[in-house]
Amino acid sequence: MYESLINFIRSLVYVPDEGMVHAGLPPGWVLLVIAVMLMMIIVNRAAYATTRTDTGSKSYMPIAGEYIKPLVTTPWLLLSIRIIVASIFLLVIYAGLFGTPIPERNLATVLTWTIWWSGVVISVFFVGSAWCAICPWDAIASWLVRRKLWQRGSEASSLNLRVPKMFRSIWPALLMFIGLTWLELGVGVTVSPYATALMALLMVVLATVSLAVYERKAFCRYFCAVGRTIGAYSSMSPVALRPVDQNICADCKTLECYHGNDSIEPCPTHLVMGRITQNTYCTSCGACSQSCPQQNVSWQLRGVGDEVTYASRPHWDEAWFILGLVALTTFHGFTMMPYWEGWMQQLAYTIGDSGKLLVSFSIGMFVSMLIPISLFSLSTYITKRIAFDREHFQRVFSSLVICTIPLAFSYHIAHNLTHLFRESQGFWSVVANPLGINALPLSMQELHMRHMNPLVADDIVFALQGMLLMFGFWLAIRIAKQRIVQLGLLATGNKMALLPMTVFISVITLLNLWLLMQPMIMRM
Repeated sequence: MYESLINFIRSLVYVPDEGMVHAGLPPGWVLLVIAVMLMMIIVNRAAYATTRTDTGSKSYMPIAGEYIKPLVTTPWLLLSIRIIVASIFLLVIYAGLFGTPIPERNLATVLTWTIWWSGVVISVFFVGSAWCAICPWDAIASWLVRRKLWQRGSEASSLNLRVPKMFRSIWPALLMFIGLTWLELGVGVTVSPYATALMALLMVVLATVSLAVYERKAFCRYFCAVGRTIGAYSSMSPVALRPVDQNICADCKTLECYHGNDSIEPCPTHLVMGRITQNTYCTSCGACSQSCPQQNVSWQLRGVGDEVTYASRPHWDEAWFILGLVALTTFHGFTMMPYWEGWMQQLAYTIGDSGKLLVSFSIGMFVSMLIPISLFSLSTYITKRIAFDREHFQRVFSSLVICTIPLAFSYHIAHNLTHLFRESQGFWSVVANPLGINALPLSMQELHMRHMNPLVADDIVFALQGMLLMFGFWLAIRIAKQRIVQLGLLATGNKMALLPMTVFISVITLLNLWLLMQPMIMRM
């Protein structure tokens, strides 16, 4: 029986005729993930969650918090880190514009797409939205517009206009996310140092113009796709900036955390620390912790996934951004498979596309995104029908979409682990020669050595990927159950109301599992 299952799983794996590819998840791990999924479904149906109203973030981090706290309370320390990160960012731009066009030999492409993006996504779980505090786009924009390194700038440095109502949402961030993905994978920005540098410059320009025109940091709050991705994922993090004593915040009349003071900027995303329950828009910039006269802001430790399970309350635009995360992370997996290019060529031949096949790619991207979005919408509709629910579809949709965050997050990391551990060999040689002066493309022997000698053993990578998928599935099931209880959809004792979301979560997890099984093309 076991051998039959193994052989069946192997039959689902595409074996390319040629080319250097990364090995996919082995059958043993696939069977283990599926077995654990079945066990979780059984346990989930046997035990029903009770509704909680707390945010799960009441316990102070007494040891680590004291070491981490200076990062957001000491201006010179945070400034020093921002200067270092901004300097590296400027070096990336210079290397991309004036260095070698060979992507694996240029710091711009290697650091941006192999190290930085993977590292940022992984770091969210451990430090929440801390990357936003040292973001070079925001740092450079602030220095250019405010003309101050860290102190509060003059009000005259910006027009301070209120963001138009039509942009006062994260629809712009979702559109930017889709656009950046199209440029990254369709146009091929990831394999072009010059295009990577231009994209980096574009982000700085957008952040600078936004800061010069609108009040506070509208780019961080409404437009930045990276920031909104970090905000969504950070709801799963066990750490967050929160009040040490909630009573002090309740008695506060001056709200320095929101308004700032003579030397400290106000909260860039319009948050009041005493009322914050979600990490979504917190950039961990330290403004609140530096301006609070009672020093009542510090890092808090809470249960993993407590915020996303009990406290998150996404609006309609936020719900669609979260669903977009699921669709786009899955789409990334499709484009890395050996037969994706063959599909696009066949589609191009059918519709008469030519050149870089951008029309075919756009159609493929649209269809790939449409599938999970349609499946979730259908699952939400069926849930309402089973429960005889009279709530507005939009409210149920926005509440249940939270359960998809762990699916996107776990697959996003699992997919990027392959790039991080298998393609980052030779990174220090690139650091030593960031412009790739006189460098040659990787030879077949070098490619083979990178493929055969990853920084982390394949078995460890496979174990991490398998555990990530199991973790994402477990947390998604837990959230779906809790949300359905909170919505009152089980008020009549109809256990079938859990079924549609359970099926959706299972389908997306199995799809991600199938993608991880496939050999993946080396990016560079």
